Amino acid sequence: MKIKFPFFLLMFISSLTNAQLNTATPRVKIENGTLEGADESGIKTFKGVSFSAPPVGNLRWREPQAVKNWSGIRKADKFGPRAMQLNVFGDMNFRSDGMNEDCLYLNVWTPASTGNEKLPVLVYFYGGGFMAGDGSEPRYDGESMARKGIVAITVNYRLGVFGFLSYPELTKESPHHASGNYGLLDQSAALQWVQKNIAAFGGDPKRITIAGESAGSFSVSAQMASPLSKNIIAAAIGESGSLLGLNPVVNLKDAEKAGTDFATTVKANSLTELRAMPADQVLKATATAGFGRFPICVDGYFFPKSPLEIYEKGEQAHVPLLVGWNSQEMVYQMILGQDKPTLENYKKAIEKLYGEKSAEALTIYSASNNEEAEQVATDLASDRFIGFSTWKWSNLQSKTGGKPVYRYLYARPRPQMRAEMGNATAGLAGGVIKDSSANKAPKMPPARGAVHSAEIEYALGNLPTNRVYDWQPEDYKVSEIMQTFFANFIKTGNPNGLGVPQWSAVDNGKAVQVMHIDVNTRSMEDRNGKRYLFMDMSAKK
Repeated sequence: MKIKFPFFLLMFISSLTNAQLNTATPRVKIENGTLEGADESGIKTFKGVSFSAPPVGNLRWREPQAVKNWSGIRKADKFGPRAMQLNVFGDMNFRSDGMNEDCLYLNVWTPASTGNEKLPVLVYFYGGGFMAGDGSEPRYDGESMARKGIVAITVNYRLGVFGFLSYPELTKESPHHASGNYGLLDQSAALQWVQKNIAAFGGDPKRITIAGESAGSFSVSAQMASPLSKNIIAAAIGESGSLLGLNPVVNLKDAEKAGTDFATTVKANSLTELRAMPADQVLKATATAGFGRFPICVDGYFFPKSPLEIYEKGEQAHVPLLVGWNSQEMVYQMILGQDKPTLENYKKAIEKLYGEKSAEALTIYSASNNEEAEQVATDLASDRFIGFSTWKWSNLQSKTGGKPVYRYLYARPRPQMRAEMGNATAGLAGGVIKDSSANKAPKMPPARGAVHSAEIEYALGNLPTNRVYDWQPEDYKVSEIMQTFFANFIKTGNPNGLGVPQWSAVDNGKAVQVMHIDVNTRSMEDRNGKRYLFMDMSAKK
């Protein structure tokens, strides 16, 4: 016999199974079990949420595996551990629960109260050269974006040797006949988790914008190109960098050779021996590896072909893209080394760098005195480091991506440090180095513009979380404009709206307009196109 329940009782029972976000201790029921987060002044937070099984033991250097279901209620009120990493950037600031191979966690900030709101979603990937970083860093905190009506998420992913080791035995073991790119696969697994579960947090699985800075921006360009992720993405934001630059992604064989060479240096003769090594020992062995030792590769799985070919053929995600870079991404020393920034030294460096193309380079990156030489060398260093790759991404996406591309140049220099910082110096990662004698992170010379990573706190509305710099009213003005651009774009795929200057999409048939973000934020015609076309032609030969 069927029992008929009154309609109101059915609705009551249904409400008990939905997200309980409007309580002092908010709870959500997701695919694997129930999470209990925290209410932080109206914004509900769920921190340290597992999106993949711990990549330890035999799962070290494996594709992300499914999370096991749990019964009862799992606390999600503190950040999980950060990925294994060396102290590459001495100024990074973590709130994570230590460091561990077991690091595949994400964090959610939501303004939703019922779980039925279908709010736009932001998934943010941190920077750090694929060697460092963490989703707990205050500059990526999602509370400010959540107060703009967005469900904000930060994602951890494996780094360095743990995230990108390719090795012949790994390729043979893989059901996809691929190895390496585990950090990118982690990001993809997180996106799949978000698509399946974000509705419980009040998010819309059809309105997922991915974003990131530096390595995070490289990651966004990668996820857009991968068939594993591209259909999840509704829009994308790239801050400084892409995989389409002067150093192309390597093939699988070359990546395997790099991995084999590493195994030789640690005297490991097999995958079994590599997996048997303690994580700390593996990490320590990479101390002198430097950037690029474990390269991203065309593995045949995450990347069926090179990212450049994917974008050229229009096989990437056809979504709106907001993308740009900063006015001083790198220092002139990248071009001149230890030489003084004189006109003579600059010309010698260009001749050494470009050979038979040096005359053309000196015409495009021209200088007539020592002061100009220092600035132009800074511009060239910035372009070679990251400006060109970001331009290439925006250029190809505007031609083959089928949706609008909005390009910016961020030009607001950080203010002076607060007086209590003493003799500390600015570091590469956005914070400070307080004791250079005890910290090997390199010092940066005085800035000539907006340095690499300077825009993050402005874009995400997190100036108050960074007590290093003496923020001025002008900084908060810039932050409000930039965050509004970002929030509008996340919500609609278009940065335009009330209170911000009109931003035109890139139109390759006309003069390209670039939004210059500064105290006087305004749209301007691109004045540097010849620089990137020169680099593009140089890269093809």
